[in-house]
Amino acid sequence: MTGNQSAEPDLGVLAARVLFSVQRELFTALAEQGFDDIRPRSGAVLAYLRPDGIRASELARASGQHKQVIGSLIDDLEHLGYVERRPDPADRRAKLIHPTERGLLQMEAAARIMRTIEEHRARALGEREYATFKSALHRVADFQPKARYDRRGAGTQPGQPSGG
Repeated sequence: MTGNQSAEPDLGVLAARVLFSVQRELFTALAEQGFDDIRPRSGAVLAYLRPDGIRASELARASGQHKQVIGSLIDDLEHLGYVERRPDPADRRAKLIHPTERGLLQMEAAARIMRTIEEHRARALGEREYATFKSALHRVADFQPKARYDRRGAGTQPGQPSGG
């Protein structure tokens, strides 16, 4: 068998399956608790929002999304009443994104729901195996390869030409 025909899903497929499963469960439960106007894409902001505020550039960096995408999501969440922009006391030219009262309620609900989701997964796998899984997932998520990839997906070492 070749590449995509393999019986074993690759890392990207497995990561997406985990993400979509957790998102589906989280956003279904949030909707049941009255937060039915937000969508999974809003998670790029909501997952990293802090009660004391955070800059949009930090949200972009933390979520891995482009600043323009984050700006659009902030606009949407501001319109829905979850966040507001306030001047940054450290730099009046900059803005901090703060959760509103509704945003804080959503953050609390999401934290409770995520604890429940994690508890269910830990019971299903066993506490020890789940802890090992999360530890490994952290390492994989934080891994920064030294190799770059050319358009064909072939790895090259930094400083080496990618070929052609």
